[in-house]
Amino acid sequence: MQHDTEINWRISTEQINYPDALTEMELRQAAIRDGTANEMVWLLEHPPLYTGGTSADPAELLSRAFPVYETGRGGRYTYHGPGQRVGYIMIDLSQRGRDVRCYVHALEGWVISALDRFGVAARRAEGRVGIWCDNREGQEAKIGAIGVRIRRWVTAHGFAVNINPDLSHFGGIIPCGIAEYPVTSLADLGITASMAEFDAALAETFPAFLSALAKANGLCNVER
Repeated sequence: MQHDTEINWRISTEQINYPDALTEMELRQAAIRDGTANEMVWLLEHPPLYTGGTSADPAELLSRAFPVYETGRGGRYTYHGPGQRVGYIMIDLSQRGRDVRCYVHALEGWVISALDRFGVAARRAEGRVGIWCDNREGQEAKIGAIGVRIRRWVTAHGFAVNINPDLSHFGGIIPCGIAEYPVTSLADLGITASMAEFDAALAETFPAFLSALAKANGLCNVER
């Protein structure tokens, strides 16, 4: 699979503790900023845990059955755990268009394109963060979360897509502050897919993600 030669891909097969991942991600982010390391896409799984973003409301944390970590990414509470593909994206937007809104839009588009490889008609939802699709009952449900943090134009954090996690674990939070809609996964949709197969779909659709950033460079206006 061909990738941008300046972007390293790392796939961790073991579960990575959240504090360890956060430390590694922040060190890499700083090194990219300083020009001493290549950009990176890091695909991994975490053990069961909850994270709270910068907009997290304590009232939306319903259980402490799993460890809870505060984090600097945008957004509210979310769940990470086995069976969920987490993607930490560390790229330099100073070289790819200094536009936060276009970056997030391209990131969403990348996940949507990867899910399309499995026949999932995923989409954005106006006024709601994340990646959405219809579940088997025909109800709109969340299949992926997006949360980013950008320091001096180098990105960190990224996305989480539900492949075959224990969906009951989401019951300990109000995911991303949205109580009206359920969560779903590829397995919940009746789609059998391995983590490696989803990683391959991400790799196949990655060039289009980079192209979207290149096309957006200078074309989007961001309100800051």
